[in-house]
Amino acid sequence: MLLLLLLAHTLSSVNQNSVQGRILDSRAPADSCDDTNCRRLFDIIWGCLTTLFACTWVSVHPNVPPPNQSAFALLWRRLKMMLIAIIAPELMVGFAARQLWAARRFLKEFEKHGVSITLTHGFFISMGGFVSRSGHPVTTIKELTRPEYLSGIQHIEVEEIRDKSKGDALSKGVALIQGLWFITQCLARVHQRLAVTELEVATLAFAVVNIFIWSLWWAKPLDVQHQISVGPATEMQHGGPTIPHLSQWDRLFGALKGDYSPYVPIAATSVPAFWSMCWEEAYPHDFHLPFLIEILMGAIFGAIHCTAWNASFTSSLEIWMWRTSSLLVAAIPAVLGVFFAIYALSATGPIERIIDPISGAIIMMAIVLYPVARLFLIVIAFTTLQALPQSAFVDVAWSIYIPHL
Repeated sequence: MLLLLLLAHTLSSVNQNSVQGRILDSRAPADSCDDTNCRRLFDIIWGCLTTLFACTWVSVHPNVPPPNQSAFALLWRRLKMMLIAIIAPELMVGFAARQLWAARRFLKEFEKHGVSITLTHGFFISMGGFVSRSGHPVTTIKELTRPEYLSGIQHIEVEEIRDKSKGDALSKGVALIQGLWFITQCLARVHQRLAVTELEVATLAFAVVNIFIWSLWWAKPLDVQHQISVGPATEMQHGGPTIPHLSQWDRLFGALKGDYSPYVPIAATSVPAFWSMCWEEAYPHDFHLPFLIEILMGAIFGAIHCTAWNASFTSSLEIWMWRTSSLLVAAIPAVLGVFFAIYALSATGPIERIIDPISGAIIMMAIVLYPVARLFLIVIAFTTLQALPQSAFVDVAWSIYIPHL
């Protein structure tokens, strides 16, 4: 939070001194860039893409996939989550926060029954890692508190779960350091009044948001591909449930708020991509807080793009497209939060027939506008690279921060 305040203060200070619509462009005579303090366009793009890769591919921790998936299916599944993380990274923040809340809830439930597990166990439960002998995910508290499952999960060592993870504290730490280093570079450029490109601003937004994702998912195993069977060798047959079918709206609402109401774990072989725990069990226990975190991070993500309000663009059309898209990205998460609340509160009552169509229409409009605005920001971040101000190619003079005589 202190880093965010410092970033906002520094950028706002520079914006007050910007001249003729160009941000951070006061230190850059044409001959100020030489071989010792110069960077190329390739360096700018490579640094941004490397950080973007760390912020999406490495930081995304998918749930355990269905059994017997091919290598291509696993890769495609991860690429889809990566695409979602690029278009709406705050969804990943909300997803990570819900799973952290769920993992802590599972720990408390186990403690009530005298069983001690780790936070990693809690994450493994919420990501569909434990299944019954018949191959169905064990994710509900009602199932987990059965003695045979309590005992089975307790005897699974945390090292066995971590052994299935494709990442450890070192690999996650390297990705986190990459993001922090990029943020430090941007702050140093702002402090030295050097131009920060729109691509760097967009990447900075990803880096800041993903620090929260890494923090929330630190104890969650990465890219686990196989489940662990627990419970008795022969199980009582559960009659009645059928294979759940989730509509596109169910999947979208589940990704936004974690509510997969039609989903029945005992009738499936894996959990949905954005699953954390059963909504009926989670809702009474402050499960709305992760949704508020998701809204807040969405607003912060858009606000960082707004810091390039007076940046150097190649045309007036790009200026207004960037400004409009930045405002939409910053405002839509809050609008969605308000109207989701209105939609939920108006589920009963005499004004239901009036409120429901209005709030539903606004929610759908926001869901359509948001990805369009995000795509505009991504495209403009690259098109502006064709005409950068001279100071964009001047490298940071790190020596001024080193005490010397």
